[in-house]
Amino acid sequence: MTGIRVADLSYSYGAKTALDGVSFDVRAGAFCALLGPNGAGKSTLFDLLTRLFVAPRGRIEIAGHDLAKAPSAALAKLGIVFQQPTLDLDLTVRQNLSYFAALHGLSGRNRAQRIDQVLERLDIADRMHEKARTLNGGHRRRTEIARALLHDPAVLLLDEPTVGLDAASRAAITDHVHGLADDGTTILWATHLADEVRPDDRLVILHQAKVLADGLARNVSGDTSLQEAFLAMTSEPA
Repeated sequence: MTGIRVADLSYSYGAKTALDGVSFDVRAGAFCALLGPNGAGKSTLFDLLTRLFVAPRGRIEIAGHDLAKAPSAALAKLGIVFQQPTLDLDLTVRQNLSYFAALHGLSGRNRAQRIDQVLERLDIADRMHEKARTLNGGHRRRTEIARALLHDPAVLLLDEPTVGLDAASRAAITDHVHGLADDGTTILWATHLADEVRPDDRLVILHQAKVLADGLARNVSGDTSLQEAFLAMTSEPA
C-alpha cells in the first residue's frame, strides 16, 4: 500500500514556478526525507498535501485516498507538524493535547487514553502538567508531534521540525520519528539538513521546483557523503 503518492504536481505563484511536474511515491510505513535548500518548493508541496493550496495540475493520494476527490477522507489520515510552533504557551502540555483531541471528536475515556499513549510514546508524560512556555525547544516539538498523532494518522508530515533546536534535541526528535515509521506510520520529513538523513532512509531531493534524485540515501550519495552529493546537485542550476 502507498502512504503518499504525488504525480505530476505543479504549482506557480504568478510567474514564479514553485513546483514543476513533481512525482514520487512513499510506501506505507516508510520514512522519507524530503531534502532541499530553502526555496526549493518543500513548503509549497506541504501546503498542497494539506490542501491549504489546490494544485491546478497533478494528483495527490494520502493513504489511498485521492485528495481532490475525497478530501475529508484523505485529510483524516493525515497528521501535520508545521515549521512554525503552534502550541498555546499558556496551556499545559495535556491541555494543549486535550483541546486538539476535542477538535477531532475524541472525548471521555478514549481521549484521556489516547493522550496518555502519545505522551508516553514521545517520552514527555512527565511534562504533561507543565505549561508549554516553560518547555525547552525539544520538548515543545515532541508535544507538537504527540498532538499530531492523537487521531492515529496513517501519514505524518513534518516541515523542518528541528529548526532552532540544538544538536542533541535534533537527534532525539529524529530518533523518535524514525521509531514512528518502525511502528507503521508513513513519514514525510522535510529538511534542508543532510545530516538528518540516514543511509537507509528513502530520500527525495527537491531543488528549483524539480525532483533531482529519488531513492535510498546511500545510493543517492554514492561514494561520497550525502552532504557533498547534495551540495554538488544544488550548487549548479537545475
